[in-house]
Amino acid sequence: KRNHEKFLVNHLQIEHIECIPEVKITMMNHDYYLVRETTEEIIHKIAQYNAKVMDIQREISIVDKR
Repeated sequence: KRNHEKFLVNHLQIEHIECIPEVKITMMNHDYYLVRETTEEIIHKIAQYNAKVMDIQREISIVDKR
């Protein structure tokens, strides 16, 4: 957050992200968070997380086939 408090959100619940000039993440329940990260950083973090999840799923699938 803007006060340096760290937190996690469910990226699947993000409705939209806007620059106003700070970055505002609005969730599907209409709660919102003002954060220090740029929109590009947020998108990059989501992409990294999704890639990790896909790698874990792939590993589980490969192990289960034995």
